Order: sequence, then C-alpha cells, then structure tokens
Amino acid sequence: MHRALATALLASLSMPVIAQNSDTLDIGRERSEAFLAGDLEPIWEDMTPQMQDGLGSLDDFSAFRQQVVTDLGEETAVLDEQFTAEGDFGVYTRVGEWSLLDTPIVMQWSFNSGGMIAGFFVQPQPQAAPSAYLDYQTGTDLRLPFEGEWFVFWGGHDIADNYHAADPAQRFAYDFVVREDDRSYSGDPQRLENYHCWGREILAPADGQVIAMVNDLADQPIGETDAENPAGNHVILALADNEFAFLAHMQQDTITVQRGQEVSAGDVLGLCGNSGNTSEPHLHFHLQTTPDLSEGEGLPAQFQNIEIDGEPVARGEPVRGQTVAPATP
Repeated sequence: MHRALATALLASLSMPVIAQNSDTLDIGRERSEAFLAGDLEPIWEDMTPQMQDGLGSLDDFSAFRQQVVTDLGEETAVLDEQFTAEGDFGVYTRVGEWSLLDTPIVMQWSFNSGGMIAGFFVQPQPQAAPSAYLDYQTGTDLRLPFEGEWFVFWGGHDIADNYHAADPAQRFAYDFVVREDDRSYSGDPQRLENYHCWGREILAPADGQVIAMVNDLADQPIGETDAENPAGNHVILALADNEFAFLAHMQQDTITVQRGQEVSAGDVLGLCGNSGNTSEPHLHFHLQTTPDLSEGEGLPAQFQNIEIDGEPVARGEPVRGQTVAPATP
C-alpha cells in the first residue's frame, strides 16, 4: 500500500471560484517542475513561515520529495491543470500520470496575496466511494438546518464537487459557510469571530430524537485541527426509517439539547463553531444509515422548500458553488 503523501498548511480553507490566470498557471508550473527536478531551495525560500514550520526544514522537505519519488516514481504526463482563486489566495492544481501508480496524482500549490507558498500537497486523486444509494430519495421531510443564505462549500455526488464522497459514510455530506463579497470572513482570518457563519444558529433539519451529542470540546484556532474528535461538538438525530442526521463542528458549550430529547424541525440545536477536524468555522451536515460514523453508509439529502441561487426549488440537492436559503414564505 502506498503511504499517504500530503502536507498542507493553508491560512484559510476557502471555496474556490474557478478563474483562469495565465501568470499564476505559469508560476504553478514552474514550482511543479522545480519540485520534480529536485530544485527545492528556491521553493523553500518562497514558503511562508507557517509552511516552513510545518515541514520542519529544507532537509525534511527534501526527504518528503524523495518519499514521493520512491512511492510514485516519475510524472509521465500532465492530464489537467487549472488555477482557482478566492479572496487573497490562489491555488494551482495539476493532475498527472506517474510511473508507479495507475491512479492519477494531484499536485497542488496554494499562494497568498504576496505570492508566497501557503500550502502544498502531492497525493493520489481521490475516488468517489461506491454507493447503492445514488438514486435514493430522502424519506424524511428535510428543511435546511439554518436560516438565511449559506454557501455550499462542498456538496454533490461527484468527487470534484464533494471531497467527502471518498468516505462511504459521508458519501453525500455537505459543508456550508456564509459568504459576503466572495469571502467567508472579513478582517483578520485568524480570528474565529470574523467568519460570517461563526455563532449562527444551527437548526434541527426535521422532527427527530437526539441520540448522541458532544458539547465540551474547544473550538480550534485557525491552522489547528482536532483529528481525534473529527466531528467536534455535534448532534446526531434519529429521523425516520434508518435515516440519521449528523450536524458537526458547533461551538463549545452552545448545544441546547440533550440525549433522548425529541426535537421539531427548526428547533435550535447549537451555534456554528470550529470544533473538531476543521480548518475554518462551518457547518458539516450529512445523512447516513446508522448512528455510527465509522460504519454507516451515506444517504443523499433532498431539502424541501428552498431557494438555490435565488430560485425557488420545491425539493432539491444543492451542489458545490451554489447559495441556498429557506424559501421565503
């Protein structure tokens, strides 16, 4: 089995808006070619201090490159490349064929507004998990788990729209943020309270029973994650006919419901936070067949009476890049 090959230290995880920029494509190509050729010192000098701290040293970076070569071989063809941008960050993504692995390999560089390298990884391209529920129709009458307009950061059936799709239990999961002026925050991105969704009410998406909850985990500073408690402060609701709803990453000590409590659609469960394995405040939501995150299979979630990009939809599944809100009565 090939080891995981990844390092990423992004100052802010953000939903990219697709935009082509030939200069940035050229910069991404140059960095990729230099990495492949082993010309690492110029790359190291252009990394942010946070990236350098995360990698350790130039020698450690060199060892990482050697691991890539040992595990994956050489890049033999470039299948695709693109530049994506949002706010102050630009991302160059390159998909290629490599000599020792049949799966395409993704190499990605993230640049801050000053052109410094703020993130980098090399890894096999994720594949969507097989699912017997691709055409599943949600049995529960679902409403959106919030009021107002939220942005679909990740969502959809395809891996390109939804990185969760690689996980069987989270196969159809959503990550929602609130965006203003194409950003999920204003001011200093290191301050949690500057994120537009921070502290917003998270609501029960349907009538159900609370079967599990966690409320006492600290919210993570930007740049840190809690991999041991991936869902952070969360609520799991039993809905109907083997449909269980997971709502994750809520603020510490804000969950207002208890295990065993019956809730109605629209009841406040807690406040949006940044607890768990998360890189910025957001709401994670998904349905699955069991209340055990490690064993269930994900289910598509069709929300009722919503607006998608301002248009009324009686029942639908939003996808990455769309703005959603409960329909105006």
